[in-house]
Amino acid sequence: MLMRAPLIRLVATVGLAAASLQTPARAQQQPPPATPPPAQQPPAQPPAQDPQKPPTFKTGINFVRVDVIVSDKNGNPILDLKPEEFSVSEDNKPQKIEQFEVVKIDPLDQVQGPTNGEIRSREDEEREAARPEVRMFVILFDDYHVRRGNDMAVRKPLIDFMQNQLAPADMVAIMYPLTPVDDISFTRSQSRLISAIERFEGRKFNYTPRNPFEEQYSYYPAATVERIRNQITMSALKAAAIRMGGLREGRKSIIFVSEGLTSSLPPQLADPVAGYPGLNNPNRNNPNAQNDDRYAWASNVDMLNDMRDVFQTVNTQNTSIYSVDPRGLAVFEYGINESVGLQQDSVGLKSSLDSLHTLSNNTDGRAIVNRNDLATGMKQIMRDSSGYYLLGYTSSRAPTDGKFHEIKVNVTRRGVSVRARRGYWALTKEDIARVLAPPRPEAPAAVSKALTSLAEPPGGRPARFWIGTGRGENGMARVTFVWEPGIVEGNRRELAPASRVQLTAVAPDGRPLFRGRVPEDAPTAAAAEAGGSVTFTVPPGQLQMRMTVEGGKGEVLDSSVRELTVPDYTQVQVSFGTPRVYRARTARDVQEIRTSVTAIPAADRQFSRAERLFVRIEAYAPGGVAPTVTGRLLNRGGAAMSELVFKAAADGLFEIELPLSALAAGEYLIEFNAKTQSGTAQETIAFRVGR
Repeated sequence: MLMRAPLIRLVATVGLAAASLQTPARAQQQPPPATPPPAQQPPAQPPAQDPQKPPTFKTGINFVRVDVIVSDKNGNPILDLKPEEFSVSEDNKPQKIEQFEVVKIDPLDQVQGPTNGEIRSREDEEREAARPEVRMFVILFDDYHVRRGNDMAVRKPLIDFMQNQLAPADMVAIMYPLTPVDDISFTRSQSRLISAIERFEGRKFNYTPRNPFEEQYSYYPAATVERIRNQITMSALKAAAIRMGGLREGRKSIIFVSEGLTSSLPPQLADPVAGYPGLNNPNRNNPNAQNDDRYAWASNVDMLNDMRDVFQTVNTQNTSIYSVDPRGLAVFEYGINESVGLQQDSVGLKSSLDSLHTLSNNTDGRAIVNRNDLATGMKQIMRDSSGYYLLGYTSSRAPTDGKFHEIKVNVTRRGVSVRARRGYWALTKEDIARVLAPPRPEAPAAVSKALTSLAEPPGGRPARFWIGTGRGENGMARVTFVWEPGIVEGNRRELAPASRVQLTAVAPDGRPLFRGRVPEDAPTAAAAEAGGSVTFTVPPGQLQMRMTVEGGKGEVLDSSVRELTVPDYTQVQVSFGTPRVYRARTARDVQEIRTSVTAIPAADRQFSRAERLFVRIEAYAPGGVAPTVTGRLLNRGGAAMSELVFKAAADGLFEIELPLSALAAGEYLIEFNAKTQSGTAQETIAFRVGR
């Protein structure tokens, strides 16, 4: 089993950039450089923590901090131990304790009133979180992994926890797997917390989408959706830890309400299309169908590898995960109506429970599972958060090998239970250099926006889209829609290839401006492989594009919605139409594209080094003046690599051919600049070069 890493304090705050989970998942920002600790002699007798004074924290690359819970046989904390009663070893080598703090929080000392008033702003959060007597909790309702009905069983224990266990100074936030990190807000209002608990609804194995993001993958196989849900949930655990780690140093807790992650689905639930339960699943009602042992083993290993990132992030933020299984004493993983055999059910139940134990055991928390008395477990969460020791030492080995290093904490007093972090994952030399390096300047907004267009959900999509605009006639704008069949990883056998796209363009008032299938006629197999395109005119302004991808039998494979702002090209200013990128392999292909005004642009932005790009862009200026158009090839950081020379092919139309053989695999951008005496304009597109 993977072990927990202690807090290696590199920086005071680590940020989380919430990207699109989109894929379901979220990303960390690069932390600012850490400052090595000043050289000084540690005190011979480290003082105990003054309850009225916030603890001080030593920092450094090789400084390790361990929080230790010492309790009696009833689980009550023991807080009268002296520094000399502790010993710490790393990889069985004794370490010198340089920091010793006792954190003791007595809720009876807290009173309602202005001192512990409501939290109304981020400034209030930061100020209140810094108080040593404040305990911090995030309750993560993992609705992706809780059955409808079991959600009701956990409501009363949680409400009792709010009413009877929380102290006036405690801060609590409630979140779901899709809650962005910036939306995690703390409160002391019991009424708000109880109201949120009462609204909790589980939807384990229910794949009905509730938002546009979930619609993006609702037509994937159920097994793929479960992997996405696992990734989203684990990203949420990391986001919660980072959010709390940015507010305070001391111990913090995540109450993870979940029935456990799903590493693999039984054949009876492994539907080819998650949004259509039972469709084309020959094992739906076959209780004898079982997964291959190698598949189950590989799926479990993949999930444990993903969990390792959770352990490292959560431990670095000095946060513990307390897993709470709302089922209580769990007997079965699947319902009787799902026709899963007893052996397969037993494997699934064990796997889900093991995931809860693994998350808690490796983050110094507790797994409150297989017990019908959840209230007792909730009380233990409060005891753990109310009294503990903080020990710190500078590693004598100062490892930079990226490996796990075991930590053992012992006390001389007999008859007590000692719980401490079990070890940490050392940084590599590259990690340290990256942490200590000065922060990189942020890429320009145009560069970041262009790179975002390259993102795709894990496993790909059945179709890729490109939407471009240009000047039309009589004050109208021209909209061109192009689609190409994509590749959905692992779905070739389950889903027919995309055959056409149902496209609807809607004005802000709901009025359809275009509606039709692309292509309209039933396509041949060759036509399906080529995709399709259509051009229509619309007035300037907001436009919503709704795309539904259909298979050869008319079945829905995917759906997507895009919001588009159509420029007003009649305005007196310099502007660009949308750049058009064409794929070519030979000089003859380039010549054919150059001579064809009806050539269809590429929707995909992934190219090989054996290909060439042919790029067209329209530039407009007031009074019919032809603007001067220049360009630059940029790397993904926005730094210029070379100047590009465009040819004027016609009035306002500019072209360039760009061979890719000289570029290494990676992401690149093309920056377009137009200039006249009346003004300038700029446009940026991104593309990816493969092997």
